[in-house]
Amino acid sequence: MVESSRTLLRPAGELPPLPPLQAVKLLDQVRERVRSLHYSLRTEQAYVHWVRAFVRFHELRHPRDLGQDELEAFLSWLANERHVAVSTHKQALSALLFLYTKVLEINLPWLRQIGRPRSKRRLPVVLTRDEIARVFRWMDGEYRLFAQLLYGTGLRLSEGLQLRVKDLDFDHGAIIVREGKGGKDRVVMLPTSLIPALRTQLAHARCLWVADQASQHAGVYMPDALDRKYPRSASSWVWFWVFPQGKHSVDPRSGEIRRHHMFDQGFQRAFKRALVSAQIGKLATPHTLRHSFATHLLQAGYDIRTVQDLLGHADVATTMIYTHVLKLGGGAVRSPVDLLGPLSGPGVAEVSRAPSAPRRGGSTGIAPAQVSAEPADPSDPADPASNRLRHTGGDALSHGPWRVAVPEASYCAKRMSQAWS
Repeated sequence: MVESSRTLLRPAGELPPLPPLQAVKLLDQVRERVRSLHYSLRTEQAYVHWVRAFVRFHELRHPRDLGQDELEAFLSWLANERHVAVSTHKQALSALLFLYTKVLEINLPWLRQIGRPRSKRRLPVVLTRDEIARVFRWMDGEYRLFAQLLYGTGLRLSEGLQLRVKDLDFDHGAIIVREGKGGKDRVVMLPTSLIPALRTQLAHARCLWVADQASQHAGVYMPDALDRKYPRSASSWVWFWVFPQGKHSVDPRSGEIRRHHMFDQGFQRAFKRALVSAQIGKLATPHTLRHSFATHLLQAGYDIRTVQDLLGHADVATTMIYTHVLKLGGGAVRSPVDLLGPLSGPGVAEVSRAPSAPRRGGSTGIAPAQVSAEPADPSDPADPASNRLRHTGGDALSHGPWRVAVPEASYCAKRMSQAWS
């Protein structure tokens, strides 16, 4: 009899034995196995999410009763209906493989038949030095200092948030990165220009630490079992966060109320607001500061091996991606249209660029009543600081603190059709 595509699942023969699980519910078993293998909290949350989605997709059927067809149907639904990215697709597949091999301990004879999406190479977004300075000017307080630290050291967002007081070595001008990506430690430089601001930040953090000591809170999170081996270490100053959160929060695993480090969502929102205020038209994120750090070091003449060590890359091929960003547009090839010289004469449309402010006697072809620019008035109740615009006619464009009124779309379309006809 021909065996169906939904192959009967058999106990694993070649897999190494794992300790038996104590939890009863499926998702609790996933959490227990993830923690026993010392995976990160983010990995635990992602795996639980995809296992839950997989079970719900098949109408709450247990994964033991599902096979290759059901698994591929779920992955196809993610790709064709949900249109997820390749990285998301691979993460869902990894979560399901972890479920079958590590949690249910079931061998997958059809494992090699599952299609694995292939990642495409993407060039990183890099900001220029001028753009980074503009972003910093629109940030303040500890958010500005944290952004400067990410750019000045090349730290990942999570690595910067998890810095402890003991990780700053002012005497040697170094920062010790503990438990970075892949669980590896490394040493990066401590920017000299940030030392005064970092000392001020530590003074602010110490005030919060003293308040926690007075209120007898549980201290901070300690990795592994250090809180049992050294019971007082969680409340010590050297283990306190460099960038602590202003309020206490509940630990997602232990349930204890303690002080966490600065939330990543708060910094990401502040960075996004600064990016918009600086009028930078790039899809930049806080991780872009790390890309810019590596690119600017290579532009300054540092060798790629040094940059690799500072970034913590295991393979130099990962660092080589920044050498592609160093090239000018098209690999410094000059476009042939630039060799034609200025174009003028009949049949060539001359499109003038609209000025950022109104000029008398200009040649924009727009009546003075239709273009106006004036600074925003925060005291006007009808015009708050959120750049709500008012104008004399047509549509409005916002450029920072300026209000620019432009003609209506129909007028612009008419002008452009006349220019190109």
